[in-house]
Parts: sequence; structure tokens; C-alpha cells
Amino acid sequence: MPIRAVCFDVGETLIDETRHWIEWAAFLGVPAMTLFTAIGVTMERGQSLRRVFEIFKPGMDPGTARKLRAAQGWVYDFTPQDLYPDAIPCLTVLRERGYKVLIAGNQPLEAEAALARLDLPADLIASSAGWCVSKPDPKFFAKVIEAAGVPAAEIAYVGDRLDNDVLPSRAAGMTAVFVRRGPWGWMHAEKPEIEQAHIRLDSLLDLPDRLAAL
Repeated sequence: MPIRAVCFDVGETLIDETRHWIEWAAFLGVPAMTLFTAIGVTMERGQSLRRVFEIFKPGMDPGTARKLRAAQGWVYDFTPQDLYPDAIPCLTVLRERGYKVLIAGNQPLEAEAALARLDLPADLIASSAGWCVSKPDPKFFAKVIEAAGVPAAEIAYVGDRLDNDVLPSRAAGMTAVFVRRGPWGWMHAEKPEIEQAHIRLDSLLDLPDRLAAL
């Protein structure tokens, strides 16, 4: 069946999270390189990134950290410079070709407004917090199907991770699209399970034609 809707993950798919992590390093009181190393070790061990906060601030979780920063005047936000250069061109072409474009990933509720302020060419923006369910839970992908309004077989889900994006979206009956970038993207590209992705990309600019060729 032809693809009629395309749903995108957020972090390291549309958004380059480098600036955010550098700011978290400053909040945690450690050099950026130290934080990035801790992230890499945590990823290699297959642990949640919540562990990174616990390493430097025992007992602290991301939600508590966001509240503390907010109390200091910080506002959760994305800037146009945070977008990968191919993000808006890809979304624009997909909309022009008649695809329904959705954005939904594991993000706090504040991410929905932050993405909306970027005025992205998307039909829907959602978050795991807003849906009260996170990837890779099958219920998250059921929400994607509901929001798309078409059968799973007519939806492509685009992300940078095997565990959160490729494998669960494929299990839900969608076309699984993997983009190799960000720390997870480069690490997961070396895993044998990557063969399960229906489409593998190095740039989102190639996505519209790859979908049309299916």
C-alpha cells in the first residue's frame, strides 16, 4: 500500500541536540566533554539517559532538573539553528507531495509548544508526555496510527534509533525509516538489526523519493 503519512521523531532526527546537552553540562557543573563521555557510556550499557543525571547529581531525574532550571528562568525551547539543515526542506516536499506530516517523539510536554514556535510544515505535533506513553511502548505507535488517521501500513516512521524507532514501528506494521546521525544513529547503524529498517538514510533530503519508490 502507498505511504500516505510520515511521522518523525524529534531529537537527532529533526533537532540537533548538541546545544541542549552543552547547556545541561553547565547546569550539572561538569565540562561538556565529561557529560558527552557519560552519555556514550550510558548508551553502550543500554541504560536510560536518566542515568546521566544520577551520575552527576545523585537522586536527580530529568523532570526535577527541568523544574530547577525553570525556577532559574530557563525556558524549554528550540531555535531554528537547532534544526538539522535538511529538516524543513524534507517536511516541505512531503507536504507538497500530499503526505500527512506528523512529529511525535519522546519529549516533555513543553516540546510541543517549542516545536510549534518553529512554524514547521507539519499537520500534527505531539509528545510522549502529552500522550502519557513513551517509545518503544506499542501504545505510543497506536497513538501515531490514530493521529495519522490511516492504517499502519500507510505510515512511515522516521527515527535515529533501533530500539525506540525502527523495531517498534516495524512491529506496529509501519514502514520503518532509519536516519544515521546523532550518537544513537551512528552506533545503531553498526548493529545487524539495522537490516530490519525498510529505508536507511544519511539525509532526510532523500526521503521523499525513497518513499515514492517503495
